[in-house]
Amino acid sequence: MPQPFHLAIPVTDLERARQFYTDVMQCEEGRSSSEWVDLNFFGHQLVIHVSDTHVASAANAVDGKHVPIPHFGVVLEWDIWHQLRDRLIDRQIAFAIEPYIRFEGLPGEQATMFFYDTEGNALEFKSFKDIGQLFAS
Repeated sequence: MPQPFHLAIPVTDLERARQFYTDVMQCEEGRSSSEWVDLNFFGHQLVIHVSDTHVASAANAVDGKHVPIPHFGVVLEWDIWHQLRDRLIDRQIAFAIEPYIRFEGLPGEQATMFFYDTEGNALEFKSFKDIGQLFAS
């Protein structure tokens, strides 16, 4: 099993972000204070920190789509990715890039989607038909 990563992101409204990550994303909350909250982000540690500044995203063209940068996310199992996609659709989350399949039928076939949290942080979730193709070229 890969080692869990730790990521800290800025949020301007801690309670609104907490609700998004615990309710919509179904992350379990760990330690917290009035300034930050630890979350179990699919087995990794995500910490949301109150900040009065937020760096606006830029975008990069990939497959004719505008991929937000910076962004973060997780590579999920195929079925888990589809469950998350369905939950986001049910919650009427607006996608920056609608869920779709890249490289269909080719090495590296993957499902991907992009959306923003309540604080403007861009998230990407991927899944590979064959996880052994994660770093295929």
